[in-house]
Amino acid sequence: MTDNKKIAAWCVVKNNTVSKNGRVLFEFEKEKNADAFLLAAYQHFTINYPKFYKMDNLCKLGIIATEVLLKDEVVNADPYATGIVLSNSNASLDADIKYYDSVANIPSPALFVYTLPNIVIGEISIKYSSKGENAFFIFDSFDAGFITQYVNNLFETTVLQTCICGWVDLLKNDYEAVLFLVEKTAAIKESEVFTKENLNNIYHTSNGKS
Repeated sequence: MTDNKKIAAWCVVKNNTVSKNGRVLFEFEKEKNADAFLLAAYQHFTINYPKFYKMDNLCKLGIIATEVLLKDEVVNADPYATGIVLSNSNASLDADIKYYDSVANIPSPALFVYTLPNIVIGEISIKYSSKGENAFFIFDSFDAGFITQYVNNLFETTVLQTCICGWVDLLKNDYEAVLFLVEKTAAIKESEVFTKENLNNIYHTSNGKS
């Protein structure tokens, strides 16, 4: 069996819209407000995860994108065979600002918990029982070349069979998640191959660019 890697699915969450594999699944028609949109999306997809309400918005965004990404997909049952590699440009700045503002009165431990960007990986790992390799990177913009190289290296040097990777970024009311489900497989189409070009095509198409 040849260890090819394919993009099994992708999910985009931005501009009050949630889509999977290019098909819009949910649109929020009210004014742009991250709090309201994330709650509406959570309820629309009936995620039923009470801890959601305690999370910061970056984690909520990551949970919603992952829920839609994995829906109806078959993922390896071995928790150590699924990894998570994410990136963004604002780290945990949204939670950092809220925590800094709270320091003027009584510092909030509930906010402090989320003042690291990789907490979103921890929350996704808990919710979806992933114990594989994971990493979070900060870039000025989505870097498909780095993601492709890093994830391919994990596939070649670890037990990973599946990897959730991509971009999860949020600051105040600006948010964007573009996640990919990448798998080792023998059956593969040219359009599904896990390459820098295919990641860029999907990412830029989600931004209205061809």
